[in-house]
Amino acid sequence: MAAYIKTYTGLHIDPTNPDPDLINIEDIAHSLSLQCRGNGQVTQYFSVAQHCILCCEEAMARGLSKREVLACLIHDASEAYMSDVPRPFKQVLPDYNKYEEKLLDVIYTKYLGSPLTEEEAARIKEIDDDLLWFDLKYLLNEDTGIPEPKVSVEITYDFIPFEEVEKKYIALYNKVGLNL
Repeated sequence: MAAYIKTYTGLHIDPTNPDPDLINIEDIAHSLSLQCRGNGQVTQYFSVAQHCILCCEEAMARGLSKREVLACLIHDASEAYMSDVPRPFKQVLPDYNKYEEKLLDVIYTKYLGSPLTEEEAARIKEIDDDLLWFDLKYLLNEDTGIPEPKVSVEITYDFIPFEEVEKKYIALYNKVGLNL
């Protein structure tokens, strides 16, 4: 068996030893628009790409730097090549975490020029966690036990066809991803 996956655009990439030249924003947008949040255990379909778009929009609303706005859009890009693993399971998979971090560093370096600083990573994680609160409450009917975070974006869980989500992801990338 080959030690690579074939992407939507026809590239062959080894996610455990990623070549930055084979990382492609179209592959990321396509894959994430087809992957469901919450490991599919949700009340309605909501894609990882939709979540990333909301994170990006929230970063813009908070006045984060263009680099951090783009980082919010691509913060789950490794899942386009490694799939999503729910947080509780991910916490007991040190090898998965090591490979995911390596792949994310390659992705961040390709699109941002370098991996995230600790401060940038903390701001991206704060937005990610704030939006996760809404996913838990409205997609999983979970009481988080913590107060509702203040966010600036409108959060709706309306079904949007993956093609539209994919186009919006690419449009946002083109808006914030160029000329950093």
